[in-house]
Amino acid sequence: MPRQRAGLPWFIVTNAPAEIDPIIGGEPDGPLGEDQQKVTAGSSNTVAGPSTTQPGADAEFDPASHGDPEGGGLRPLLRLVPWVRPYRGSMIFMVVTALGAMLAQVLVPLVIQRVVDGPIADHHTAGIWPLAGVALALGVAEAVLFFLRRWTMASTSLGIETDLRRDLYDHVQRLPVAFHDRWASGQLLSRMSSDLSTLRRFIGFAFVFLIANTATVIVVAVLLMSVDFWLGLFVAAVMIPMAVATRYFENRYRREARRAQDEVGDLATSVEESALGIRVIKSYGRRPQMLATFTGNATRLRSAELRKVTTLASFFTMLDAYPQIVLAGVTFGGAMGVAHGTLSLGSFVAFVTLYLRLIWPLASLGWLLAVTQEAASATRRIFEILDVEPSVVDPPRPRELPSTAQCAVRFEHVAFSYPGAASPTLADIDLEIRPGETMALVGATGSGKTTITALVPRLYDVTGGRVTIDGVDVRDVRLDDLRTTVAMAFEEATLFSASVRENLTLGRAETSEADIAEAIDIAQAGFVQELPFGLETRIGEQGLSLSGGQRQRLALARAVLGRPRVLVLDDPLSALDVNTESLVEEALRRVLGSTTALLVAHRPSTVLLADRVALLVDGRIADVGTHSELLARSSEYHDLLAQSSHMEVSRG
Repeated sequence: MPRQRAGLPWFIVTNAPAEIDPIIGGEPDGPLGEDQQKVTAGSSNTVAGPSTTQPGADAEFDPASHGDPEGGGLRPLLRLVPWVRPYRGSMIFMVVTALGAMLAQVLVPLVIQRVVDGPIADHHTAGIWPLAGVALALGVAEAVLFFLRRWTMASTSLGIETDLRRDLYDHVQRLPVAFHDRWASGQLLSRMSSDLSTLRRFIGFAFVFLIANTATVIVVAVLLMSVDFWLGLFVAAVMIPMAVATRYFENRYRREARRAQDEVGDLATSVEESALGIRVIKSYGRRPQMLATFTGNATRLRSAELRKVTTLASFFTMLDAYPQIVLAGVTFGGAMGVAHGTLSLGSFVAFVTLYLRLIWPLASLGWLLAVTQEAASATRRIFEILDVEPSVVDPPRPRELPSTAQCAVRFEHVAFSYPGAASPTLADIDLEIRPGETMALVGATGSGKTTITALVPRLYDVTGGRVTIDGVDVRDVRLDDLRTTVAMAFEEATLFSASVRENLTLGRAETSEADIAEAIDIAQAGFVQELPFGLETRIGEQGLSLSGGQRQRLALARAVLGRPRVLVLDDPLSALDVNTESLVEEALRRVLGSTTALLVAHRPSTVLLADRVALLVDGRIADVGTHSELLARSSEYHDLLAQSSHMEVSRG
């Protein structure tokens, strides 16, 4: 039997579904308490992402506003139909079993009426046994139906949650880098974990009992009127204020639930950022400041949760008190009817028992509607992501890249602006990299070098002009084909919580051991053989168990693995010491001799790997030529390399 809350009548507890805890109004794993279980989401000072506007729109939704862009309706829940449809048979079975258990439950008072007005009134004890058998059968039927519903609920709701989580993750992976630039990773995690768990509990529990409890209210109301019409009409009339109050608390709880969901996202991003930046925090002695930021987020979350608790406390106080007042009226009216002979004792007992069974469905409807609103809010948050249309997509009629061993890459009057930027990052970039040639990009910080490299594999799409490979616009090529042709290594080496082998191959099953060994040799990453389990050693989240130079060498090995036709390197040697850098450069020359390469360079030693050099100034190509030519005719190029040489000598 569920635990009894102080002040909660025994009949509410007795008539509540067995899996509901009347203390909190939730399942043992707690639909109402799920916000406290959330441990992911975004930061308070980061824009969370685009709103549900038109495809490709750059409008953004700020969770810090804690608004509800679609209002308080339940219409967003209808958008879950495509994921629910494959499980419709199980969902129908869950509803039918819940309705069957409800019917078995409400028939018991009618059996009691027969017992009181029959065998007890006639002092015929033998007649009790058949009716007791009927009551026992109803109880067994209710228990069996409850078990079947609960068993089906688990597999169905978990299946829907898994399918939706998979599709959401797949969609996030297809969204462009520009989307991820705007969204806090914690907000994405929040939607893919806690919000989906909210939907699972709604689908497997609240949805079913909304139907079952609504049906219970209707059936019991009809039975009450059939037992005594005027007394039943009195009960129906006095329950109207309770329904109005329930609606008020439902709307209030919806707003507070959305605010709490967003605050959870803010809190978890501060945790995530602190975990990833722990070295910086410790080295700069910024623990008090980070703690203050975290405490501020935690305090706001606490306030949001307390507002939810206050609303629920007020709601359940009303649910406790009001039915007791109605019960007093029912008891008085029924007793008067029995005293005047207009109502039999059995009918009075049956009426009171039916009324007691009506209280819990009525009380739970308000809570179930609040949970439904929370699920609607979670659905809106999820579709804030799903409604964003990927802007970097496969073309409708893709073209094949020529099967040449070495490709020509050309930037034809390329322009690029980041969304919301006041001025363009690149303007009229006209640059050709011949087949088998290595082109170095040199320029001051902020001149647009990294942006140029990101346009080749279509991490971003140009906003003007075009980028071609062997004369084919990269936007006309399937993304998988393009990114098989183009390999890239970034200055910030990103590694995954996986084995060294998995980080090198990224799931490419066709990679041979010889290719892996060659890539390790080129990147001078032989240290992996000295790890406890060699290539099978797991290197931990973000590869933080390795040094910066080791991470960068693994990322470079991943890029050169399999000798790509086009190689894009964004200053991949910046974290290496001078001696290791010279060894890597010597081995890298073998790869660069058989591929077309675009290389961002800051050091003279790296520039010497290139056949030609392009000098960028404020997003424009200022000059192109060999290293010697640019030294002779460009004072700006000379000054850049002089500064780099000074830094390199100091570092050495």
